[in-house]
This record gives sequence, C-alpha cells and structure tokens, in this order.
Amino acid sequence: MTALGGGLLVAGTTSDAGKSVVTAGICRWLVRQGIRVAPFKGQNMSLNSFVTREGAEIGRAQAMQAQAARVEPSALMNPVLLKPGGDRSSQVVVLGKAVGELSARGYHGGRQADLLGTVTGCLEELRGRYDAVICEGAGSPAEINLRRTDIVNMGVARAAGLPVVVVGDIDRGGVFASFFGTTALLAPEDQALVAGYLVNKFRGDVSLLRPGLDMLHKLTGRPTLGVLPFAHGLGIDEEDGLGVPRGGVRGSVSPRGAAHESLVAPPHGAELLRVAVVAVPLMSNFTDVDALAAEPGVVVRFVDRAEELADADLVVLPGTRGTVRALEWLRERGLADAVVRRAAEGRPVLGVCGGFQMLADRIEDDVESRAGSVPGLGLLPVRVRFAAAKTLARPVGTAYGERVEGYEIHHGVAEVLGGDEEFLDGCRVGAVWGTHWHGSLESDGFRRAFLRRVAAAAGRRFVPAPDTSFGALREAQLDRLGDLIEEHADTGALLRLIEQGPPPDLPFVPPGAP
Repeated sequence: MTALGGGLLVAGTTSDAGKSVVTAGICRWLVRQGIRVAPFKGQNMSLNSFVTREGAEIGRAQAMQAQAARVEPSALMNPVLLKPGGDRSSQVVVLGKAVGELSARGYHGGRQADLLGTVTGCLEELRGRYDAVICEGAGSPAEINLRRTDIVNMGVARAAGLPVVVVGDIDRGGVFASFFGTTALLAPEDQALVAGYLVNKFRGDVSLLRPGLDMLHKLTGRPTLGVLPFAHGLGIDEEDGLGVPRGGVRGSVSPRGAAHESLVAPPHGAELLRVAVVAVPLMSNFTDVDALAAEPGVVVRFVDRAEELADADLVVLPGTRGTVRALEWLRERGLADAVVRRAAEGRPVLGVCGGFQMLADRIEDDVESRAGSVPGLGLLPVRVRFAAAKTLARPVGTAYGERVEGYEIHHGVAEVLGGDEEFLDGCRVGAVWGTHWHGSLESDGFRRAFLRRVAAAAGRRFVPAPDTSFGALREAQLDRLGDLIEEHADTGALLRLIEQGPPPDLPFVPPGAP
C-alpha cells in the first residue's frame, strides 16, 4: 500500500498526446493493486462535461477517470472548467458552478492566477482522502507564454511538489525532439520535477526504438518509463476529440467513445441502422452517441452537409454551447430544410439538449446569444426561454417501459405545449424526439426500445442485440487501459514516483525557460 497522499502529474508534449487515457490507465492499474486513487485536473477546457451527484459540472474526461479509479466523480477532481463559447471567450466553471464569461486575455491576465489557491486546495483535499492522486496536465507544460499564470501543468506540480511524467505521441512524429524540447524550455525548478517520459501510440518493433530512448536518456538524464503500443478505440471521453468535425469542418468519422471498435460488428437483425450526427458549431457532449455505436449493426458518422442526411435512418442534432448560432448554421447550409423534410416524411430525428431546443417552435435567448426571439425549426410544440442560471441535474425516469438515467446541463428552459407523447423531459411528434437528457442512451433497455421504434419508422429490418451492455463495454475498455500500463510501462518506477516524489538528482537541460 502506498503512503497516504502520494501523487503524480501526467503532462504531454502536445494536446491530444494521450494524457487523458494514460491518466485513466494509471488509475485503473493502481486500483487493481488495492490502492485508493483519484484523478485530478486543475483546469480543463472542454465542451464535453458531466454532472456529479452533488450537482457540479466537471469535464467528462475526469468523470471517466473517476470510473477508472472506481470512485464517485467530484468537483474536487476538476475545480476549473472552461467551456468555449467562441474563438476568444469561454464560460468559466469553478467548483462545478458557472461564474461568468471571460475572454482569453481577461482569463490569462489575472483571473487564472487567482484560482491557483482553489486548485491546490482541491488537490490537497484529495490527497488527504486517497492513497494517490493522478493529475492530468493540459496542452504542453512548455507553453512559456502562459507559465506565469499556469494552474494545471508545472504551476500545480511545483506548488504541490509532484513528480511529472511527460507523454509523447510518436504516431505524429518528432517525439524525441518533443521530449527534449519540452524539458529544455522549462525553468530549473520545473525541470527538477520532470522525472521521465512515456511514449504513446507506438507501432512496430520496440527494439528499433531503443537506441533513440538510450540517447534521450543521455541527453536529458531522464528515463523513458514505457512505450505504449498503438491501440484502436481507446479515446474514451477525451476533451473535444480532435478527430471529430465541429461546425463546418468537413469530415465523417466515428466517435471516440467506448464502442469505437464495435462499429464493424455485424447486425443482430437483417439490416444495418445508419445514424448521422450533425456536427454543429460548438458541439457539446457528442459522447451521447457512443452508446448508439455500441450496438452491433449501428453505424454512426458525423456529417455537415445536407446531402449526407439522405441515406440516414436516424439524424441526431446533438448538444451545443451556442443553440442560436448552430440554428443559423443549419439554415445557412441547407441542413435545416433537410431536417424539416425528413420530419414531414416521417423519417426519424432525435434532438438532445441544444438539438432539442433547435427543434422547438420558438427560442427566447437573452442570455447565451442575446439574439432575443428566434424561430426554431418548428418540429416540436415547445417554447424555449434561456435562463441566467444553468440547470444541472441527474434525472431518473422511465420511457417505453424502461428505466432511464441521464444528466442535464443547459440554460434553456423548455415549456412543452403538446405532442404525441412525453419523452423524458421533452416530447415526441411523429418520428421526431427531443429531450434535454444527456446520457439517456447508455441505459441499455431504453436504448433498445428506442432503436426498435427508429427502425420501424425508418423501414429497416434492424433488431437491437438483446445483450449489449454499454456499462460492461466501458469497464472492459478501462481494463484495457490498465493492461497497457501494467504490460508496457515501468510500473515499479511509477509507483516509486507516486510514493517518494521526484528523484533528487535530475540534471538541468539547457537553455531553460527564457
């Protein structure tokens, strides 16, 4: 058993180097050793968020890491969450509650530094409760323009005396230069915490890599603590999923969720079911469709052109941080007309959160876009009014005879004025469904019942498999992450760092921070 309060920070040479999954893998490996562990990220920037049982909003990556650690997610694990509302501003969420909008300049100019005490206080509280806390950094620790106000990388590592392991994505190329350059751009006090490197996403014969690792060790005085092989489908609940198109970016890819590899599974019935997710601007919580992709025979793709809806059996309008902006984008690209035509033809459409709001008759928004009264798509008898206070909830209910759990994150308040039937907190009209509930499709019985109705409306001979468990798939994938750490990392060295902190004799790599 490790000493109470041990810790480690997982940094990366770049964004999307694999920090989130490595952190989750270390958490799962530790908890399988009987060590009480919690994840932590001082500041997260993401449109994919989650609601804890106490009603706090945190990044979905930290909720996933908590599941890997087999603990309940808490606001302590992600004290600061930034939710982009455009290129230059974000909503700032502190300890699970939105506190306002700030420009990037305003945040980095003062507000961020003020939050360091909040971040380190949460970390210390977690270290007092758990044997180990595995922290995730953000972007690169060598962002020298932001170091003075850093509260997520070396700022928190230095404040808490945490050893740092740097992850590099070798699949991108240039990993040796990235490791060396990251270290050499840190101040001596920060370099003293960088204890080693982890190579991620390696393809091929590790023996061919060994000479480079040995040279890196000689150049920096720091070992490589593991070479993790490239493994498909491990991008669980990462921050914004760089591979997923967002609002006008051309592309059609599968989601980064727990069921990535099951997309190729043959259908249980006679036919496939094709799902098109419209990649609206500021798309949020696109992880909702991971549970659909978990079903054998369900093919999920992200689209941004009207013609790509033609062969879809179900069109999903997902959540967004900019409902009115996304609605304008739908109209500009002809997607709004295509969705309205689908509804008139009785072809299935599902709107979730912001997508639900877009299906409404009218939207009154003096909060998010400040656009005032805006007509919706008019497919559901709903009026939406944006409130200053954000709704954060973990509802439980029933639909189609099945128990459903979900979570809500929205400013828009929906007044449902009719419909053919209630649908969770929303309604259904014909083959158009709308709800504010994220995560509802993770409830297996409800998902199967919903897909049966979609297949019937679409005229497809699709039958949901009777035994698909999204929760079991997620657990199996978290175990795969733990296996990667156990089988390909120097776990003895990682445990020593967690217990004892950084080695005292780490050399300085010039030139250091300017």
